[in-house]
Amino acid sequence: MPDSTPAASHSAQLWNTTAYAANGRFVATLATAVTDLLNPQPGEQILDLGCGDGALTAQLAASGAILRGVDVSPAMVSAARARSLQVDQASISDLPYYQQFDAVFSNAALHWIPLAAQPSALASIHRALRPGGRFVAEMGGQGNIAAIRTALSAVLAPHGLDSEALAASFFPSPAHYRSLLETTGFTVHSINLIPRPTPLPGGSDGMSLWLETFRNGVLDRVPDAHRAEALSQTIALLKPVLQDPLTGDWTADYVRLRFHAIRS
Repeated sequence: MPDSTPAASHSAQLWNTTAYAANGRFVATLATAVTDLLNPQPGEQILDLGCGDGALTAQLAASGAILRGVDVSPAMVSAARARSLQVDQASISDLPYYQQFDAVFSNAALHWIPLAAQPSALASIHRALRPGGRFVAEMGGQGNIAAIRTALSAVLAPHGLDSEALAASFFPSPAHYRSLLETTGFTVHSINLIPRPTPLPGGSDGMSLWLETFRNGVLDRVPDAHRAEALSQTIALLKPVLQDPLTGDWTADYVRLRFHAIRS
């Protein structure tokens, strides 16, 4: 789930809980494979890292495991607490835990941490785990939303904006992230890159809704007089690649990186 504000993650992204619930719920509903890899057990202490509005945290808690969520977004923390979940507000790079959890779980949060901040984030996660504890996560991997990013870069460059720098996302290869994990003191049991074309909700408006939900901070940097045009141009570039010409439905070019590591 999302874990970002400009101050905490260096990203321009801002989260609207209503928009996320309407347009981003697929992030939790498509997490079955990574939750199966976690295999939560009754009584285990598990930290859901970047828990967002807590929808997936609540599902994990149904296993009988003892869940605690953490997210840096005040709006998301409030939404998760409304589900009667135990949730803390903190940055992944500065978690307030020491050898407290049997497992740390994360879905779609780690890619919001730029490369420069990854070592401190992974060290923070390592400290939070008990010796032998497992770290199971899924994040955007190499090639994730490549078409969308390329279109945004092309449209925003004439406005003097670097959409990649503003988004501050990190989509590593398996070899790169394995190296980061092992350098931090994790033993990697598995790490795989998984293409996952993802149907977007909203019919013919699906890409517009996705961009307004997941790249609003980037688009908001475009001068107000040109923002609507920039959105329209981005969608026009993506239509031949990601929109079904018969139904008008959109599919985002997601690629996920899924791994299971153990705290040494």
